[in-house]
Formats: sequence, C-alpha cells, structure tokens
Amino acid sequence: MDLWFAALLGLVQGLTEFLPISSTAHLRVVPTLLGQADPGAAFSAVIQLGTLLAVMVYFARDLFVTMPQAMLRDRSAPEARWPLYLAVGTVPIGVAGLLLKPYIEGDFRSLYVVAAALASVAVVMFVADQRGALRRAAASITLRDAVIVGLAQACALVPGVSRSGSTMAAALFLGLTRPDAARFSFLLGIPAIGAAGLYELRGVIDDLGAEAWAPIAVGTGVAAVSGYASIAWLLRFLGRRSFTPFVIYRIALAIILAALCLLGVTEPL
Repeated sequence: MDLWFAALLGLVQGLTEFLPISSTAHLRVVPTLLGQADPGAAFSAVIQLGTLLAVMVYFARDLFVTMPQAMLRDRSAPEARWPLYLAVGTVPIGVAGLLLKPYIEGDFRSLYVVAAALASVAVVMFVADQRGALRRAAASITLRDAVIVGLAQACALVPGVSRSGSTMAAALFLGLTRPDAARFSFLLGIPAIGAAGLYELRGVIDDLGAEAWAPIAVGTGVAAVSGYASIAWLLRFLGRRSFTPFVIYRIALAIILAALCLLGVTEPL
C-alpha cells in the first residue's frame, strides 16, 4: 500500500470515526471512488487504534483521574460505576463481532448495504434528535442505559451504520443531552476499538507482508491527530446545534452510492 493512500485512509478514519457518518462506510467508499483496492475490514480496524489514542488523550482526565479517584474514595459516585458500564456496554459488539466476522469481511461491505445503512440510520438519528428529552446528564446513566447503548453499538458492525451515530441516537432516545450522549458514546468505543484493532493487527500484517508496518504507522498516526480534532469540534458543535446536517449528509451519500451502483459506474462489492 502506498504511503499517501495510507495517510488518506488515516485522515478519513480520524475525521469520520466520531462524526455520526460512519467511518467504515467512508473507508469502503473512498478507495472505490479513487480506483484503489478495498483495504478490507481488518486494515480499517487496525488504523482505528489511532482514533483510540485520540479519545484516550482527549478524555485522559476522566479515564485516569476522575474514575480511579471515584472508585477509591466514593464508590457511590456516578463516575465510580462507569468502568462497569463501559465493560457491560462492550459485550454485545464483542459477541456479535465474533459471530458475524465472515459477513463483516464479506457481504456487509456491499455498497448497497452501506447505502441502506446510511439512509436508515439517518432517519433514526433524526427521530431521536427530535423526540429525545435531551435533559439527562452523563452522571445519570444507569446499567440499563449502558446495555441499550451497547446493543446499539453492535449494529455498527454493518458499514454505514456508524458506531457514534447508533450509540448517540440510542442515548438521545434515553433522554441524554447531545454533548453527554457524545461523551458516553466516545468512552464506550474505547474497549471495542482497542480490541478490534489489536485482534486484526496480525491478520493485516500477514495480508500486506513485511512492508505493512509503514502504512499501518502512517495511517494510525494521521488517524490519531485528525481524530482528536474531530472530537473537539463535534463536542463544541453539539453544544449549539442538532444532528440535522449529519442526517442530510448521510442521505445524500446513500443516494449517490446507490446511483453509482445502479448506473454501473462501480461494482457493489
């Protein structure tokens, strides 16, 4: 893989991992539009380690100060229960990922599937944004909430769904404010992103050969920087605006992808 292409994939991964527009969809689509080979689900999972670094750095205080202190000093504090909630919320995507692995690497990567997922989840996001109570803070999250949002996260194994989009929509339906829905979504993604990236790392190296380390390093590094910027921007944006621009973008992209396939401009798989 050329380094410029690895850098581009890293940029796409970093910018779209946390925006509710599906990073896996864009990593599937961009190579197609550029006439490049599909890098595959495994490579996409590995460069997610860059976005893992981004979210851990951005929320370093929550992860390494607030939660540990709460667990040691005040077990009744909401932050003391968050590690349990993140672990429980990760179980559904872990189980589904193992059971559906052949489909994730095969049929699910059809551009028709991507287009359908982009459009359908756009509708869900719009309804959640309009009908959610949007009053609850992150401190009010319960174990039941974590399970529900975790189940929504498992749906993101289908390219086009968007892990952040599905989890934030679920959190909005549960009444969380937009910024707090995003915050919980980002933190919940840490175990899943890390596990998927490390699990697929060896397979990517086997597929790409000894030269794999350079594109992996470039893609992961670019994803880390762009991912951090994406988190910071989105949290500021959601403090003032709704999800409507992302809904419109998803539907427009879905229409374009479906049209390209139907017109024979590109192959679905």
